[in-house]
Amino acid sequence: MSDLRHTWQTRYVTQAILKVASRCNLNCSYCYVYNMADSTWKMRPALMSDEVFDAVLERIFQQCRATGQDRFRIAFHGGEPCLIGPDTFDAWCGRARAVLGEIVHLSLVIQTNGTLLDSQWIDSLLKHQVSVGISMDGPKEIHDAVRIDHLEQGSYERVERGLKLLQAAKVPYGVGCVIPLGADPLTVHHHFLRLGCDQITYLMPHFTHDTIAPIRHRYGATPCADFLIPIFEDWWFESTMEVQIDDLKNVARVIMGGQSHSEAIGNDPPGYVFIEPDGEMEGLDNLRACADGLSRIKLNVRHSDFFDLLTTETMHSQAIFEGMPLSKTCHNCPEVGTCGGGYLPHRYSSARGFDNPSVWCADLLKLFAHVRNRMGVSVEETNERRRKLAAKYVPDLDAVGTHVF
Repeated sequence: MSDLRHTWQTRYVTQAILKVASRCNLNCSYCYVYNMADSTWKMRPALMSDEVFDAVLERIFQQCRATGQDRFRIAFHGGEPCLIGPDTFDAWCGRARAVLGEIVHLSLVIQTNGTLLDSQWIDSLLKHQVSVGISMDGPKEIHDAVRIDHLEQGSYERVERGLKLLQAAKVPYGVGCVIPLGADPLTVHHHFLRLGCDQITYLMPHFTHDTIAPIRHRYGATPCADFLIPIFEDWWFESTMEVQIDDLKNVARVIMGGQSHSEAIGNDPPGYVFIEPDGEMEGLDNLRACADGLSRIKLNVRHSDFFDLLTTETMHSQAIFEGMPLSKTCHNCPEVGTCGGGYLPHRYSSARGFDNPSVWCADLLKLFAHVRNRMGVSVEETNERRRKLAAKYVPDLDAVGTHVF
């Protein structure tokens, strides 16, 4: 075990994403958990128990003490994490800081649909200095077309109410918007600006090579790029850096030779692990969009520590700590060092596994070409900047996995 733990010095978990609820009060049509290829959520308990949460804290403590790392992030996720209730959340945040606060700088985040936020939740978020990711897909008519509850009612008013509570209390938050294909991009973007949102992430929808054909037929060859480029132009010419569009900022960052801050591009190892309500560890839960059970590792925090992730016989060790091998198509692409093949779930096909470029490859190339042209940075300049930065590179443990949308 001593050799294994020495290896772990540069290959360890920096973020635990806790699926504290395996159910959700919404039923979004595009949800990869409930409405795609996977059904393992049905076998999970509805909520995480105190026992499992305490086991997670013990595994984090063990790892941080062994590795000497001084930073760690816990993200509350779901389903809908607010289903655990503000009292449990308050108690768990307090326990996390009590157990881990003396050995690491601990940051806490929660990813929520915002519908259950109230004054008690706001008090707990402020008390424990928790940052919030809130899911919203644009103005009411666009949002309510996809983000509905189990009675098929739209959720916009409830989300907007939660958002305004966060703003009034000055709780740090960012908005995650799954790109509404075919919608007018500036209608969506200006809606967020009018709401006072100054940190926005636009997320490419989850499709695989097995499911993308109808989308291309309906929306054309590059619907994500066609949505993002007008927003980039509006941001470039009409806005300021007080508004952060994180996905577009990340594209600009890697074009300038920097390290990607998102696992959606770059193929950098994310260094995080998901923990299900029953304690089972998962590598990347978005793989639920690909095939039933593909996200499972079959290790549990009640019986295994994070070091065991290094020796799992599944693909997840490589995905978490190394990044998955790229397809031959990607190796011949000039953007291989920036795009890195795209987001792993978007590379999947039942015939070839992950040995494919992203289903959004054409979108990514079009977006990178546009941003390069606007910034005046060639591929050769990017490569030279990357070489210079690599010579003095210090790992940024907070770089990847910051957003949990």
